Amino acid sequence: MEYLTVALAKGRLAELSIDLFLQMGMDCSEMKEKTRKLIFTDEVHKMKFILVKASDVPTYVEYGAADIGIVGKDTLLEENRNLYEMLNLGFGACRMAVCGRAEIKDKLFGINNLRVASKYPKIAQSYFQDEKGQTIELIQLHGSVELAPLVGLSDVIVDIVESGKTLAENGLEVLYEICPLSARFVVNKVSMKMHTDRIMKIVEFFRERIV
Repeated sequence: MEYLTVALAKGRLAELSIDLFLQMGMDCSEMKEKTRKLIFTDEVHKMKFILVKASDVPTYVEYGAADIGIVGKDTLLEENRNLYEMLNLGFGACRMAVCGRAEIKDKLFGINNLRVASKYPKIAQSYFQDEKGQTIELIQLHGSVELAPLVGLSDVIVDIVESGKTLAENGLEVLYEICPLSARFVVNKVSMKMHTDRIMKIVEFFRERIV
């Protein structure tokens, strides 16, 4: 039997995903320990688990280096890779939103060349230009995007919002919600044909445990 390889996004999503695989009887407890290892193998079930950066999970899955991946919907939207999105796992729930000062909300969609700062340029562009038909100046950042409207770098930001506490502490708020986000179970298209039964067994097991 060939190995099935699972790509997990490092951090909280990986921890929650590992718990599900452990419930299924997979031997991946070593992944919970502090280690520099990147590949973990369950010889009994012929499973390999790899830990990668979240933004790389869809790439590994699309190109077949991993058969299965678990990653946030935000990453899937931003990367737009050719794969099957099989299941909304529900955990890691948050939302993608347009955020800024309250006073800009009513005039937001009338501003020409609106300056939008974001770590997610494709999502921001799709929302404003494709959905709203608005021309924007996109500013890509990699750090704390909340700072951008405070120092005049941008009019608004597009970012992930969980509790909204950081926004509130900096005088910002959610102006418009773009979409809800959570962890998703994705599969390589060729792997789905080659290992349908094994993959669907995992999908069904996970589906039964979604809260």
